[in-house]
Amino acid sequence: MDCKEFERRIPDFIDKKLDYPSLKQFSEHMEQCENCKEELVIQFLVTEGIQRLEDGGAFDLQKELDQRLEDARRKLRIHDRFMKLGIAMEIIAVALLAGIIIWILI
Repeated sequence: MDCKEFERRIPDFIDKKLDYPSLKQFSEHMEQCENCKEELVIQFLVTEGIQRLEDGGAFDLQKELDQRLEDARRKLRIHDRFMKLGIAMEIIAVALLAGIIIWILI
């Protein structure tokens, strides 16, 4: 996937609308591509900055973006752990089922 595709996903990331596979690809790409990361920072600052100015509150947008990226990484780690747990449970279930079938046949 090229950078243009990731740049088109930036608004969805900012609005927290990316599904797991898209979020994983997006996060990995942002860690490796300085140009896309710069575009993310610009779009985030503009989008969130305008909203904060309209709300009239104080803000640290760079800290908020860093937090949002960290939240995305945490979400991905949790999802990956659940996937691994699910696979382990499936393996155990298959092993138990195989053991029961062998026990019945013997």
